Amino acid sequence: MEMASELQKPKKNNRGFYVKMRILHKGRQHEKSLFFKYYKWVLWFSFTLYFLTSFFISNKPIPLSKTRVSGSKSSIASRVLFESVNKTSHKSKHKDPASFKDLKIYIYELPSEYNEDWLSNKRCSNHLFASEVAIHRALMNTYDLRTFDPYEADFFFVPVYVACNFSTVNGFPAIGHARSLLSSAIQLISTNYPFWNRSLGFDHIFVASHDYGACFHAMEDRAIDDGIPEFLKNSIILQTFGVNYKHPCQDVENVLIPPYIPPESVRKTLEKAPLTGNRDIMVFFRGKMEVHPKNISGKFYSKRVRTEIWRRYNGDRRFYLQRHRFAGYQSEIVRSVFCLCPLGWAPWSPRLVESVALGCVPVIIADGIRLPFSSAVNWPEISLTVSERDVGMLGRILEHVAATNLSTIQKNLWDPAVARALLFNDHMKEGDATWQVLDSLYNKLDRSYKRSRVSSQ
Repeated sequence: MEMASELQKPKKNNRGFYVKMRILHKGRQHEKSLFFKYYKWVLWFSFTLYFLTSFFISNKPIPLSKTRVSGSKSSIASRVLFESVNKTSHKSKHKDPASFKDLKIYIYELPSEYNEDWLSNKRCSNHLFASEVAIHRALMNTYDLRTFDPYEADFFFVPVYVACNFSTVNGFPAIGHARSLLSSAIQLISTNYPFWNRSLGFDHIFVASHDYGACFHAMEDRAIDDGIPEFLKNSIILQTFGVNYKHPCQDVENVLIPPYIPPESVRKTLEKAPLTGNRDIMVFFRGKMEVHPKNISGKFYSKRVRTEIWRRYNGDRRFYLQRHRFAGYQSEIVRSVFCLCPLGWAPWSPRLVESVALGCVPVIIADGIRLPFSSAVNWPEISLTVSERDVGMLGRILEHVAATNLSTIQKNLWDPAVARALLFNDHMKEGDATWQVLDSLYNKLDRSYKRSRVSSQ
């Protein structure tokens, strides 16, 4: 009994101890709940403040100066594209190459006289019109997209090289044979395959990397008179010519592509002189500048723009202007801050691609020009556009840019993705020029005969 009573005493003490502990625990729980309640409100307020601040900071455009030059009748800014740099407003919406896997392209295996035979001249695969060769090679090596079964193809690529017939007189590509060569190729595929006839070429792709695209002439008036051949008018044309107004030579379903610059030449130049290296030439141009341009059918080369540049700025220490060819001219581009890209006979020029690839700010002087792959390359952020009539103010314009927003333009220009989008590789790389072509074709899948048949069933 005595033992039992002694054993019960601790129970009373333990019970009292547990009661006290429960009361203490409840008190702490109450304190803890109050702490978490206030902590939760503080945390919510902090996150709200952070996200609001981040939103206003990230969506505030970085202004580029817009100024008037005293004495001029109109604002330079109204003619030169000084656009605000807002990275969030223009990000390339790249698809993963895997998303192209349901896109299928059949490449016709034509007799060698339509393509391979022309490669005996090495210039065929590396001159400014050589995108017709580069795209063919890249598609041949794109195994996920290429199909050997024409019945499962969305598009049909017709590989005809028409820009490799170099003149023995001046060495320039002569394209007088283009129409007959293409017509012959179409006759061949329409006779031996059913795919052209079933859609009348609606899902067939051709490359026209010449001055005025599928009009196949170097002079605009002749190109307009000749027009696009009837046998191509239903097809898709990958062409270098493009303007932002109605023009007979783009009156066809088309994808605007850049002129060809060998990526290997760019790589070798940058190995010797890095993109961000010293640029001791302020304004650069090397090319044809006629002091007295010839009147050809009432037309003057470059609409006299290049002549005006030479007359006004030859001898100006800010301008490095050269009228003669030089094989190592890329070494001059990589040393230059601004590279002039005036029109020739056509608005576009290979200088556009070379300037971008070598980090020199392109100064585009070609009214109404349409530029390639604008969904991937934000041209207003990496270049300047000057009206043809404002060539006389070039020096003043470029001095202004150099003193204000040059570093911002260069930062955008030197993004590796920009140059990648304009260069063709034998083996397609994500984001490169062939990739951009496929991206454009992917958006034209409504032209696929195969898919239209499936959707109508």
